[in-house]
Amino acid sequence: MKIWVDADACPGPVREILLRASQRLKVPLVFVANRAMNLPRAEFVSTVQVGAGLDVADQHIATSAQRGDLAVTQDIPLAALLVPRGVVTLDPRGELFSEENIAERLSVRNFMQELRESGVVTGGPSGFNAQDRQRFAAALDRELARLLPKRG
Repeated sequence: MKIWVDADACPGPVREILLRASQRLKVPLVFVANRAMNLPRAEFVSTVQVGAGLDVADQHIATSAQRGDLAVTQDIPLAALLVPRGVVTLDPRGELFSEENIAERLSVRNFMQELRESGVVTGGPSGFNAQDRQRFAAALDRELARLLPKRG
């Protein structure tokens, strides 16, 4: 099992939570980005720097992640590729993308994109806050407990 991170837009607090979880549970953690990442050197942690371009990091994750892995992304189209393949997928605010919600999330995302392209100002997500951090940490712990064999 590996944890895959769409790292280009991953909030710093989420990165820290993931690094701690990887070390505590001895789970490989892979950050994928189209720029160099400044991460502490740690066992179980690696980075993949992909070429520049739209969705290059997403494509790397989509082709590398396997059933039973966990991915962290706020990219709904990437989540829509991963979920049907059995990759547990969380957004940085702790929401689990699932078979039950991914079609609706993708539809809403596409609708909002169409509005923006037609000139409607839709605003963006609120800033990442302490509540988001707590929600992500709780969701990550819950999903890792479910995915990892009992240890001890």
